[in-house]
Amino acid sequence: MINNRLEEIGGYPFDKLRTLLDPYQPAPSLTPISLSVGEPQHPPPRMVREIINENFELWGKYPLVQGTPDFRSAVVSWLEMRYDLPPTMLDPENCVIPVSGTREALFLIALAAIPEEINGKKPAVLMPNPFYQVYLGAATLAGAEPIFVDATSETGFLPDFQSQSTELLERTALAYYCSPANPQGMVAPLETLKNIINLAREKNFIVLFDECYSEIFHRDAPPGGLEACAALGNSMENVLVFNSLSKRSNVPGLRSGFVAGDPKLIKAFKTVRDYGGAPPPYPLLAAAAALWRDETHVIKNRALYRQKFDLADQILGNSHGYYRPEGGFYLWLNVGDGEEAALELWRRAAIRTIPGKYLSKENILGKNPGSPFIRCALVHDKDTTEEALKRLIDTL
Repeated sequence: MINNRLEEIGGYPFDKLRTLLDPYQPAPSLTPISLSVGEPQHPPPRMVREIINENFELWGKYPLVQGTPDFRSAVVSWLEMRYDLPPTMLDPENCVIPVSGTREALFLIALAAIPEEINGKKPAVLMPNPFYQVYLGAATLAGAEPIFVDATSETGFLPDFQSQSTELLERTALAYYCSPANPQGMVAPLETLKNIINLAREKNFIVLFDECYSEIFHRDAPPGGLEACAALGNSMENVLVFNSLSKRSNVPGLRSGFVAGDPKLIKAFKTVRDYGGAPPPYPLLAAAAALWRDETHVIKNRALYRQKFDLADQILGNSHGYYRPEGGFYLWLNVGDGEEAALELWRRAAIRTIPGKYLSKENILGKNPGSPFIRCALVHDKDTTEEALKRLIDTL
């Protein structure tokens, strides 16, 4: 009666974390601080409340899957500005679609893009290891074989899809690629993105660029998938990019994002969402459009994260393999045994982190590349972050 593929996925990371930590009480003299969830805690822009209220009457309408012309136009304008795209590359009518957060989109695209078989074989889906867990759920429940490509210090914390066997690549349906990487914070150079796109077109699979952390960076703005498409001649064939406002604009509860790219794939994705998607309500789309048009709040937000990583530089130094990530807001710390360290931090320092083991899977050698690590999300205000970092370094 239950889809047996659910058993193949295994437990969700935060369920595993609760099982690990909840039997124990944190240090009673300390206020608990959670660094386990990447939920931005900076205040959302005030314009969100104002615009939603201004569009109150639109709560009385069912929203269309394709959203509004205003939203699509705002996204196209932002993409053109952010990645210096030619003005004729993206058609707002056919190349962009709103989604209720990229989590939904990254999952549902598998239903649109994975066939029953490829060349008589079970389709494969490539993903980095560690990875955003939705990739695994999407691939498995769509009937594909997830392929975990290690992204470790030896590979610059980015997966090397080009090193995979010809046999595997020829039965690959999708490849998920996250840059800046979650959790390691590494940014793929433009040349790497171009190489992945060329490989996808050569082997006839779809590459999905998860760019949700693209606007939190410390020096240079990360390149993107559509930027690579433009550098290759403006075709978006075999390419989709995913982004949202959760991290960029501190509105994770708005559940607003977009998918952009190959119009054939957008059309197929729209068909899936016609049957099983939940389109963003019009008042929220109005607020989202305004946020995509405003960079001032994004610049201020980025500055807050830089302050916190300045603290991490000072407090952590070279401890536990610390490095300042190129993008995103995570620390990826090598503590020897992530589960043991997470439990120790909770019991002695009232700090909640997540073991890297829970964000990764064993590779073909039976080794889990995330096991030595913990992931820490620097999402709180500066003072709370400083307190958490000091407790961490004093405990481990």
